[in-house]
Amino acid sequence: MNTAWTVLLGVVAIGIVAICVFRAVVSARTPQSAAGWVIFLLAAPWFGVPAYVFFGHHKLRDYSEARRRSRELRGPLNRQAQAYPPDEAARTRLLAFERLVQLPTVGGNGVELLIDGAATYQAMFEAIEAAQDYICLQSFTIIDDAVGQDFATRLIAAVARGVKVWVIYDGVGSYGLSRSYLRKLREAGIRILDPKETRGPRSRLQINFRNHRKTLIVDGRIGFVGGHNISETYLGRHPHYGHWRDTHLRITGPIVAQLQLAFVEDWHWATDENLSESLTWEPGKEEEGGMTALIAPMGPGDRMDTGALFFVSAISAARSRVWIASPYFVPDVDAISALISAALRGCDVRLLVPDIADHYLTWLAAFAFYDDIRAAGVRIYRYTNGFMHQKVVLVDDDLVAIGSANLDNRSFRLNFETMAVVSDPGLAETVEAMLSADLNCSFLLEKSLKEQPLKVRIGAPLARLLAPVL
Repeated sequence: MNTAWTVLLGVVAIGIVAICVFRAVVSARTPQSAAGWVIFLLAAPWFGVPAYVFFGHHKLRDYSEARRRSRELRGPLNRQAQAYPPDEAARTRLLAFERLVQLPTVGGNGVELLIDGAATYQAMFEAIEAAQDYICLQSFTIIDDAVGQDFATRLIAAVARGVKVWVIYDGVGSYGLSRSYLRKLREAGIRILDPKETRGPRSRLQINFRNHRKTLIVDGRIGFVGGHNISETYLGRHPHYGHWRDTHLRITGPIVAQLQLAFVEDWHWATDENLSESLTWEPGKEEEGGMTALIAPMGPGDRMDTGALFFVSAISAARSRVWIASPYFVPDVDAISALISAALRGCDVRLLVPDIADHYLTWLAAFAFYDDIRAAGVRIYRYTNGFMHQKVVLVDDDLVAIGSANLDNRSFRLNFETMAVVSDPGLAETVEAMLSADLNCSFLLEKSLKEQPLKVRIGAPLARLLAPVL
């Protein structure tokens, strides 16, 4: 290669690095994040530039624009706040979440707790088999195994009796999904989105952004949200993990329309197709003595970091107690401060995490955060009866949030997530009993990082460096 070409390539390389550095400085959410990317880009540009292209963004502008175009759907949803007025004291508890996600708190909702895969899938199958008009199914992971086939069989049967079916799955979470499985669904008349063929993060080299939602909506009247994907692993059949501890909700009432809105927005972003006129937006009969609740969709298309602010708001609302069950604990400084603050003001703060790992780096990084929150009085329990995957927040005696969001930076800023937020003492009591049973299958972490095995002592601080993308 002659000198001229060498100089030209050098100039181009410097220019690319300079552009990445500039973008990191002006767009990073925190000074620490900006400084980290700048050092990485300048010290190791051959690794830093590709890493920044794939992992250096935390907002999706095109999704934000598509989401703003779907705002007209929120008119009817806002009017439901008058048709299904919430309990005023309960609405006050949920006001911060209402303002955060710009959806109204509504009354008249039914919320049923579904513990583990057998109960969750049975309730889902009953709803699918009773569907009369349409089904909207969204899952981060779909596996072509016994459970995946059970869903396929019921969805195909629904189409055969005239029900419309739309399916969304995530390209990374479902990377092993067979073409024959997808072909069978499509040939039956099911509309199923292949992320490789639609607009989205993959087409923009932004594989960092994942759609982590796990929802089912049937006829606009029944909804499901929680931690279960579609796989027999969630029935405890995985040879390594064994028992799989997870939680889902079956919901009825006006919040089903809010859950449906998130599905419509995701479909619209991927296809530019508006499904709203094909769906039902009225919840039907109001639940007697129904609960006050709202749905909190969150993701990198939002103007604010809704995932992070959701957890900070929930923890900050605690007056006496905050219990959080999450399979992953890789928080940011704001979440750590909120947990410490809650403990210092006398709240019973408990964090329930699995003792075994399904993603080793994430499991390892968590040890680098434990000592700081334990010093303030936060109690960390490690679940030992298999793997724990539920995402549950219990605040005081009246506030419950259950859905797909983990207590980590990926759910804070990078993934599309959904949480159902309910203010109801009865549900809170049921969730307390559920989590108490889980705590009885756990041990209290008492060893500091210095007392952990050598691989954890060395690995945890190193894994913590990857916290922004874990």
